[in-house]
Amino acid sequence: MSPERIQGGCVAVPSISHSSSFSKCNHSHSSPSDDSTCGTPVWRGKGLTCVCFKGKGSHARVCINLTPLQASSLLFSIIDIVMEERLKRLRHRTKVQFDASRPEHQEALRALWYATYPDQELQSLVSDQWKQMGWQGRDPSTDFRGAGFISLENLLFFAKTFSTSFQSLLTKQEGKRAIWEYPFAVAGVNITFMIMQMLDIDATKPRTFIRAVFLQMLSENEWAFDLLYCVAFMIMDKLWLEKNATYMEFNDILKSTRSQLEKELLMDDVLRIEDMPSYSLLY
Repeated sequence: MSPERIQGGCVAVPSISHSSSFSKCNHSHSSPSDDSTCGTPVWRGKGLTCVCFKGKGSHARVCINLTPLQASSLLFSIIDIVMEERLKRLRHRTKVQFDASRPEHQEALRALWYATYPDQELQSLVSDQWKQMGWQGRDPSTDFRGAGFISLENLLFFAKTFSTSFQSLLTKQEGKRAIWEYPFAVAGVNITFMIMQMLDIDATKPRTFIRAVFLQMLSENEWAFDLLYCVAFMIMDKLWLEKNATYMEFNDILKSTRSQLEKELLMDDVLRIEDMPSYSLLY
């Protein structure tokens, strides 16, 4: 269950069990083919608000009358449900290990190659070609052991969502570079692992304020983790250049990257990943 639109005091929810005991809603709405919107909110008098729900698989709607305080409480309950569902999915993603025998994992690896090198034919999933992306050997699957399949998903998200930034970091286009540069793909896997540790994903309850802040962001955007990954990669490269770092200093740069992420996430005016000052590094 997830809220699709909030307008005034009216909360629309796209699916609800037919066994619900709410009365059928008989006031006018938007197009009956719209299965997620509630139309114009109706105030029932005496401070009551009509809160509408869409019956799954049907155009019938039901409503209940709530005070503004009750409507607000319902809204926050729905947000909590959404957050828990998204956190559950994120936890599942972090538990999936890369398995070279699974067709969907093979396809994701191929997708990463062609998102990175659209004009180059991939010879094989085990090939020396992978080294140019920054994997340690011919078989990139061996490098996923630290962070699992989600680290591949993060790289693929970065390549498809911010392709210009991705290519700039991949080819080391910006700034004066060291002779011993960080390997791009392996650095990406390490960034995924660092963020997982920072956010304490496996904890049943938030043990840090950073995690609590992130969960609120996750309730707003299911791709918050992937966006944070892209921001982190940009911060890492920026710090790398500022400190004229070499490969032996990679772990120190990664720690500084985490510190910068934590600093920005705790800023008062940062409510979404997009509000982070370093989000502007992406292009």
